[in-house]
Amino acid sequence: NMTLAPVKVKGMDKAAAEEKAMTLLKRVGMEDRAGAYPIQLSGGQKQRVAIVRMLCLHPEVMLFDEVTAALDPEMVREVLDVMMNLANDGKTMLIDSGENYHGAAILSYIKDRGYDKIDYVVGTHPHSDHIGSMAYIVRNIKIGSVYMPKVATNTVMYEKLLEAVEKKNRKIQNGRAGITIARDKDRDFAARIIAPFEVDEKNLNNSSVMILLDYKDATFLFTGDAEKDELNTIKADVTADVLKVGHHGSRNANPKDFLEKVDPQIAVISCGVDNDYGHPHKETLKILSEMDCDVYRTDKDQTVTVYTDGEK
Repeated sequence: NMTLAPVKVKGMDKAAAEEKAMTLLKRVGMEDRAGAYPIQLSGGQKQRVAIVRMLCLHPEVMLFDEVTAALDPEMVREVLDVMMNLANDGKTMLIDSGENYHGAAILSYIKDRGYDKIDYVVGTHPHSDHIGSMAYIVRNIKIGSVYMPKVATNTVMYEKLLEAVEKKNRKIQNGRAGITIARDKDRDFAARIIAPFEVDEKNLNNSSVMILLDYKDATFLFTGDAEKDELNTIKADVTADVLKVGHHGSRNANPKDFLEKVDPQIAVISCGVDNDYGHPHKETLKILSEMDCDVYRTDKDQTVTVYTDGEK
């Protein structure tokens, strides 16, 4: 458990303090704890994405704590894979959403950046750590197109996502190789699906929607949890400046020959602190180190944001 300590907030009256406190508490689904002191965070709450948590104690006094992204094994997976402004055109894409307790934090992240719609929603594959919060997000914000691989699972989480999409009068489009999600020739931008060619019902990781995003001279590659069998089917040139490292840095999703083809300048790994899976695998780190690329890890660097103007 963790006890939050009081801190003075200058120049803020009680009403403003309470309003700000409640806004921030809602981000992490803790509004029912407003006014509580000391506040004891359960393991699950403590292990959410790093965020300042605040609540009002009395006039001009707030409680806060910056909680690190010390994710337990069940939270090894990505909370927010990517939220990006596409080609400076105000359009957004969300790839994956983490487990089912991250929805409120993700929506807060999106809306705090001035977006009220997700134009392209992508669920790379129907594992709970990738689409667990997707139903919540779809229910609570305007959406455009939805892409997922044509493979099903009988989980409640998956069924809730289907229901949420249907209620928004949207249909899930087949996320398969050869599909272009978005293209703007004038801005020299494209987001293309390069895999899967076929789904693997026995191993959903190998049904992962893989996206290659090009903006002028910059290329980003998102591989979901695709493992060797799916990686070997790719026909596109996978050379990329930024790689979202597959399957949290696991060895089977990051063979040396594939990483050398990508040859990234920046590699981002989503993994939990001291997770039981041993992610990222030491062999993956060794390969990336030998390639002389910059490696960022959510277990060490917390939230990672990459910007590009298409040139650098």
